[in-house]
Amino acid sequence: MQILEAHNLKKSYTEKGQTVAAVRGVSLNISAGEVLAFLGPNGAGKTTTIKMIAGLIQPDSGWVRIADRDPHSNAQALRALGAVLEGNRNVYWRMTPEENLEYFGVLRGLSQRVARQRGQVLLERFRLMDKRRTLVQSLSRGMQQKLAIAVALVHQPPLLLLDEPTLGLDVEATEDVKRLVREIAQEGCAILLTTHQLAIAEELSDRVAIINRGEVMVEEPTTELIRQFSGSAYLVETEGAIDPERLEKIAALGSNAESERIIHVAELETLYQVLEILKPLSILQVQKDQANLTDVFLKLVRERREVNN
Repeated sequence: MQILEAHNLKKSYTEKGQTVAAVRGVSLNISAGEVLAFLGPNGAGKTTTIKMIAGLIQPDSGWVRIADRDPHSNAQALRALGAVLEGNRNVYWRMTPEENLEYFGVLRGLSQRVARQRGQVLLERFRLMDKRRTLVQSLSRGMQQKLAIAVALVHQPPLLLLDEPTLGLDVEATEDVKRLVREIAQEGCAILLTTHQLAIAEELSDRVAIINRGEVMVEEPTTELIRQFSGSAYLVETEGAIDPERLEKIAALGSNAESERIIHVAELETLYQVLEILKPLSILQVQKDQANLTDVFLKLVRERREVNN
């Protein structure tokens, strides 16, 4: 089921008497239970796109549907949305977690009783129960972020916007937030994730959309996108030095030694022949030439920059 549909969104601004196209025909969709990483360099059009999706600014053309409702003409559509936006205080710091959850629950259409009940469930789940009556300003950054996500979920929206959810968090808090994002998606919530921490995006996303200069350059399943940019070569590392006789046999296969312990093998078929030659030497690792999302992102953005220059 499609939770978010954004079709051909366009938005321009006037700056110093000139028209600047911030978003040029962006289309996105997210299904229930899916995490879409929406990535791009600064000034690429991400924030403008997200604001149009959230109903905060009107597109010049194109349309948005959240759970089949238009957030620009139907207030009910906005109740299908939860958001945690970086750079915003998503909760009130002079209130407690308990008070924040009840307040925002009522604000989003829940009765006080239901908001209180759901708040208690979320406090337990997010491991904040022992801090439920502590002022938010006294909580750690990680606890504040978990509370912000809990508040965004209190009315059980089918769509969650997460902007830099792990920025500034320590290792333990980051792992907590990643665990929660996975669980929320598994329960059927559609998640639009924006972040400059590309390792986080790679780990959490099902699909990736990369925007640059207001246009979506690529939109693919995360694993498929990385596969496309990965090579077919392998590195074989041995525990000890490889003797000259074995190195000579390996060279005859067309593989080359990067050091006395590391062999570069171009093809999978050759790999098995190399491993046979190396027997019975101890192998530390066999590593495929695997790209990551950072490699893919930088390559695409730099290629586009070179084309435009």
